Amino acid sequence: MIGVTLRHMRYFSALAAHRHFGRAAEACAISQPALSLQIKELEEMLGAPLVERHSRQMHLTTLGEDFLERIQDILVRVEDLEELVRSAKNGLTGRLRLGVIPTVAPYLLPSVIKAMAQSFPDVDVQPRESVTQSLVESLLTSQLDIAIVALPISDPALREFALFDEAFYLVRPRSEENTPPPSPARLETMRLLLLEEGHCFRDQALSFCDMSGARPKHIMEGSSLSTLVQMVGAGIGATLIPEMALQFETRTADVCVSRFDGDGPHRTIGMIWRKASPLGTQFMNIGATIRTLAKAQSNPAA
Repeated sequence: MIGVTLRHMRYFSALAAHRHFGRAAEACAISQPALSLQIKELEEMLGAPLVERHSRQMHLTTLGEDFLERIQDILVRVEDLEELVRSAKNGLTGRLRLGVIPTVAPYLLPSVIKAMAQSFPDVDVQPRESVTQSLVESLLTSQLDIAIVALPISDPALREFALFDEAFYLVRPRSEENTPPPSPARLETMRLLLLEEGHCFRDQALSFCDMSGARPKHIMEGSSLSTLVQMVGAGIGATLIPEMALQFETRTADVCVSRFDGDGPHRTIGMIWRKASPLGTQFMNIGATIRTLAKAQSNPAA
């Protein structure tokens, strides 16, 4: 195996993560032919194929799966060494791979990037939007540095830093504007629009409605909060959305917005990173900046 480099490992790790040569090449900032050449070169060094190539998709071979498992630990440790060097410098510099969940990214990420440019001018923020499970896996394999998610994550390898709490609001058709918001028990009987499987916000909404078990037949799914709100405006049902999305998503929809009485549904948004990262102190400084930003732009609905 003489000749296998960190570059080979990183390119193969990216290919395994994206399961697509084009997307992996884009993530690595190289051309697809260049990535393919590196993978082919790696396979020749190992003397066996790592991937099964098909016209529309690719799969890892048994060797590929085993090879991936072993190089991930190497890549994480190399990343720790690189971060150790970065942490020894004055301030945070270089690349910062930031993951954000979809129910936060459109509403907070633009402001975060702008604030980062002002507070940490030597940092190159590289954002990525994905669901929580994917972000956690990317953190654990050192493909991301930090991520903004809904807490708690409760992974012993990750550190959590709370940023802010926000309430969930009920969005209904405009015709129900003068009707008091229903109780959680009443929501169970309504046609509820939720995000599709994989979104933590869906699970939080179901938990509030006490519907975390089998999927009720009257639940309809959408791919984004914007889709859900527009469906509500068309009279299809009702939905829950987080406070930060209210102004953006309801401004053009024929809907009414209500806050629940008492201790209504809410979530805690926070930042996570690997406990082993030497940049923990710098990440906490970033978290403090984002927390101040979120507080400043908080604008609760009337």
